[in-house]
This record gives sequence, C-alpha cells and structure tokens, in this order.
Amino acid sequence: MKIVVVDGQMLNPGDLSWAQIEKLAETKVYQQTKPEETIARCADADIVVTNKVMFDEEVIAQLPKLKFISVTATGYNVIDLDAARRANIIVSNVPAYSTKSVAQLVFAHLLELTHHIGYHNETVKNGKWAEHKNFCYWDTPQIELDSLTMGIVGLGKIGSAVAALAQAFGMRVLAFSRSADRSKFPEIEFVAIEELFSRSDVVSLNCALTSDNEKMVNSSLLKLMKPSSFLINTSRGPLIDEADLAEALNSGKIAGAGVDVLSTEPPKKDNPLLNANNCIITPHIAWATDAARGRLISITAENIKAFINSSPINVVS
Repeated sequence: MKIVVVDGQMLNPGDLSWAQIEKLAETKVYQQTKPEETIARCADADIVVTNKVMFDEEVIAQLPKLKFISVTATGYNVIDLDAARRANIIVSNVPAYSTKSVAQLVFAHLLELTHHIGYHNETVKNGKWAEHKNFCYWDTPQIELDSLTMGIVGLGKIGSAVAALAQAFGMRVLAFSRSADRSKFPEIEFVAIEELFSRSDVVSLNCALTSDNEKMVNSSLLKLMKPSSFLINTSRGPLIDEADLAEALNSGKIAGAGVDVLSTEPPKKDNPLLNANNCIITPHIAWATDAARGRLISITAENIKAFINSSPINVVS
C-alpha cells in the first residue's frame, strides 16, 4: 500500500507533522505538483491525498492502481466524482474542520472595519499620538456592534457559528437559508434574501457556491444595503460580482467590505477589489489556523485508516 500526497505545502508548509499518515503506509509527500506531473507521481499510488491538484476523467483513467482519494478540504470540486465512481475509486473529504476558525475571521474583518485598528496603529507609530494635543484621537468612526443587525446568508455549521458570535456581541441576527431547520434557531429571524440585505448592518456570506448563486451579490442586492453597512465574504469568491461590489464601495453605496476569497485565486492584477475603497482583502486564510490544519491532518489520517480497514468514512463519491 502506498500513499502519495500531491500538494502537501498547501496544508503543511513545514510547521506540522505528517506522522499520523506516514504510520499508516509508505508515504511520499510532494510539496507541489504541476498538472503535467500528476500521473507520473501517482502511477504506483493506492491512495492519493490532494488539496487543489485536479483529478479529472483524463487523469483518473491513467491511474489504474488508484483506489482511494482523500481531499484535504471540505469542498471536493477538484475531483471528477463520476469518473471516480466508474473507476471504483472512493473519494472522501474533511467536513467541518475549520468552522470556528472561519467564524473567527468573519469577526476579524468586521472588527477591523469598525475600528480600523491597523490604520490607527500605523498613525501612532508614525508619531501622531506623541504629537497630539489631546490624550486620544480617532480618525475614523468607531462603531459599536451591540444592537446592530447581522444578516447571515447560509446557516450551516459555519453560519451557525457566526450567528453565535454575533449574538455574543449583542447583535440581532437575520438569516437566509433554504435548508436550515428553523426550529433549532428560535432567536434568529429568517427572511428573504432581499429583506436581509436591506435590513442588515452587516451581511456575512457563509453559503456554498452553486450554479444557481454565482454572482448573486450584484448591483441588484448591493443597492438594497444601507450606506453604513458592511459585507463580509469568507465563503467563495464567485458569490460576488466583484465589479459591482467595487462600484458600490467607490460610490459610497455601502461603507466597507472584508473578503477572504476572490473569484480567481491568486487574484489577477486587474481585479477591481484590489483598489476599491475600504475593502479589506486577506489571502484565503480563514481555514489556515494551526488548530484547523491540525484537525485537517488528523481527520485525513482517519479517512485513510478507515479506508484501509474497509470501512470508509466521510465518503462523497
């Protein structure tokens, strides 16, 4: 039995251990794998571990020894599941490993937007406070979250965690969800998406990307938002029409945005959000806390162990 990790650097750039996986079978870890290298590197693998390396029908057809693919992510769009089924390859993912970390980053963005901590830190270090005539100053409005309204699009595990944090800050919570069991959330008001955008002081996108909701956040929804409101996206970049969001920010239709994801990653240099007013962008780091990545390796090891023991878990194929 041989395990090949094709893009280990994405998950573990060197600060974590592969020991939990290495003890299960002979393991080869590649830091990165180019598309043209995939077949050669995986030719004698029984098990492949991948994060972003694609396994489409053409690749799968040339790997007759492959029996199991473990995706080190919750999303598994890098795998052609139909082709995997035809080849009798089992595919597993890692659900819910980063729920708390993603919810935390939602509020990291929101607190930066409401306090501009980074900006004020820079002004202090550049001497402004030392030279100021008063004991304190603030160059941007300082916004209290208590009693504001948080609108959450998608009330799965992450959306629910965001809701709990919002309530801890004293915020009212609205939600738009097609699948949530409303009886489990008596303190949350469920509304249509248009009402959510129009009533919320903060909108957080925490839904999966589907063919139906690509670019759903466009000028039609953005024009419903309050001029004082913020938009946070830690879900998937293509949920937003980035040109429309940039226009809304630059024209003052909304007050600010915080995004951890973009439509193309890494972004193209002409992405309109890169130069948009009051737009905070982080490089897809919500999942990347030490704790979340440690869970990711542990659950991946459990997926592999379960497959070896003929009782696969977290199967998506």
